[in-house]
Amino acid sequence: METTKKKTAYSILELAIVSDGATIEQTLENSVDLAQKAEEMDYTRLWLAEHHNMIHVASVATSILIGNIAGHTKTIRVGSGGIMLPNHSPLIVAEQFGTLGRLYPNRIDLGLGRAPGTDQVTAHAIRSDRMQAVNKFPTEIQQIQKYFSDDNEWEQVRAVVAEGVNVPVYILGSSLDSAHLAAKMGLPYAFASHFATGLLHEALDIYRREFQPSQYLDKPYAMAGINVIAADTDEEAERNFTSVVRMFLGILTGKREPLQPPMEMTDELLMIQHNPAVREMLKYSFVGRKEAVAKQLKKFLDETGVDELLVVSNMYDHQDRVHSYRILSEIVNEL
Repeated sequence: METTKKKTAYSILELAIVSDGATIEQTLENSVDLAQKAEEMDYTRLWLAEHHNMIHVASVATSILIGNIAGHTKTIRVGSGGIMLPNHSPLIVAEQFGTLGRLYPNRIDLGLGRAPGTDQVTAHAIRSDRMQAVNKFPTEIQQIQKYFSDDNEWEQVRAVVAEGVNVPVYILGSSLDSAHLAAKMGLPYAFASHFATGLLHEALDIYRREFQPSQYLDKPYAMAGINVIAADTDEEAERNFTSVVRMFLGILTGKREPLQPPMEMTDELLMIQHNPAVREMLKYSFVGRKEAVAKQLKKFLDETGVDELLVVSNMYDHQDRVHSYRILSEIVNEL
């Protein structure tokens, strides 16, 4: 078992969740404000997810949002968590992120995943040959790396804007396949344990055991997603957590709606929270006052030994969310 003596990086995974009564414009402005505050709190990076056809998620045009946030910050790394590669042409991804890398040197990350980030009908509307692209995921990652290489100068098809630009590639996943792939390619690996919890430990073990050093990375670098709802009191945190419980219930039942305001924890919500499917998805959700979250987080770090935390704090009120991230920053630095 590894210990928390090593310094653990901490970062934010931002979905730009739309709260009930808020506009998309307000939501995107809040994402910028969060990034600016996170920069002050020494977060390593802020990544934006890619989702489609979801009433409660405004993070759809990922590369555009990355550029907007990078343009309103100075030092924090900004990237994709992730670009769902089968939805896109590798050439276009290389051109977009090559452009971002030139505008904001050494601050842009390219996290790549193979899930659709939406339902199957919408996935087909995005790209009708998507399943063929899913099967070519490893080779399309290599194609993107080639576009970023100086060696691509003599190829017939080039992403000239990307050549020689430093934009690190990360493999994202929630399955064992992604762990095998990240290890084989010698790339950093981020596991989506903020909702896909069951395979976390096995995936980390595979990644570390099979890792092959590459020109990009000499030893494994593992990241893991967690949900954190921190507040000044346990009661306040539990109240804010009710919004998350209701959101996950909506995901499971197909009832999509904007993030609902917090409410008192009722017997019905407790029953929902302890439903096996909901409980499994929320397994790595750390809720409470600073001391309580610190205890839960230390246990997680001791058990996983991850190099970096990707923190998700979906909360109805933006200021409550900023405060939660501030508490988390204090916890990690004190650990």
